[in-house]
Amino acid sequence: MANTSQVITCKAAVCWGIGKPVTVEEIQVEPPKSTEVRVKMLCASICHTDISSTQGFPHANYPQALGHEGVGVVESIGSQVTNVKEGDMVIPTYIGECKECENCLSGKTNLCLTYPIRVTGLMPDNTSRMSIRGQKVYHLLSCATWSEYMVTDANYILKVDPSIDLAHASFVSCGFTTGYGAAWKEAKVKSGSSVVVFGLGAVGLGAISGAKMQGATKIIGIDKNEMKKEKGEAFGMTHFINPSDSDKSVSQLVKELSGGMGVDYSFECTGVAPLLTESLESTKVGTGKAIAIGSGTEPIVPFGLAAILYGRTLKGSVFGGIKPTSDLSIIADKCQKEEFPLQELFTHEVQLEDINKAFELLKQPDCVKVVIKI
Repeated sequence: MANTSQVITCKAAVCWGIGKPVTVEEIQVEPPKSTEVRVKMLCASICHTDISSTQGFPHANYPQALGHEGVGVVESIGSQVTNVKEGDMVIPTYIGECKECENCLSGKTNLCLTYPIRVTGLMPDNTSRMSIRGQKVYHLLSCATWSEYMVTDANYILKVDPSIDLAHASFVSCGFTTGYGAAWKEAKVKSGSSVVVFGLGAVGLGAISGAKMQGATKIIGIDKNEMKKEKGEAFGMTHFINPSDSDKSVSQLVKELSGGMGVDYSFECTGVAPLLTESLESTKVGTGKAIAIGSGTEPIVPFGLAAILYGRTLKGSVFGGIKPTSDLSIIADKCQKEEFPLQELFTHEVQLEDINKAFELLKQPDCVKVVIKI
């Protein structure tokens, strides 16, 4: 059994405040407490929320060890941990699942009341296992995947097959799964239906994949980046709209592709607030359903009242409605069996010490996901 009494000194990507640069620092990672797990991270990736974390979302507690997508190996465990052991390959999650609380038993939501989203950047006991030069370091959420080692509560971790592709496991730890789950679990897309997806990053491509799996026959992808057309088609998109090619509103363009009525389901994956109205307006009057997935740092602007008064439904979603044990295990198994073309997401790779290069790569039109080798 690994020695759980030692503090590990290692490298991590740290943000010191809103608008301040991200630096790779030597940090100290304490051993896990009784219900915790210390993980040696192997591979991570970047999600839009990681960028938002440098701008004060979802919390403004700094210094902050960044990253929430990734995969690693359990280095040591606390005395009460039973779901994993040393040497297990694991994916950290930012939502827990107790299977006993009102929400878990309801079957209506993935937001566990016992193990909620950690928006303080601290462990469940409101302390931290990370420090730098004696100063407490916060997580983005429940973990810090851009670190050589990190500690998380055992209820925020999923054991996966050790043969899983590390980069692909990282992709399904948040972004792709969020979109996939939104179509599968949140919207419950029906076979033969029509769908529109706003934004063809990893989340949007996941939504396309989930809609295809559910049997949607018309899947419209929307993005200003023409290079995303090929990516969308790889995951099952049937039609593509580049809003820059027309003076018409996006919702008008969607209706033109759907018999003038709009689609059955809409997925807003950009976090651009004004697109909420367009997302709603793109769906059918009376029955249309729009799922808001994208997150941003700007407050949501008022959307067109008529868009929702006409019987449409707008629903917010976290992690695509996916439960981290019951559902993510199914997606991880599909990933391991290569049922998704996740290689289409992998466009760039950097080493941890070159983390700032990753932020620049994201600005390139051909970039979808940047893999970080830890």
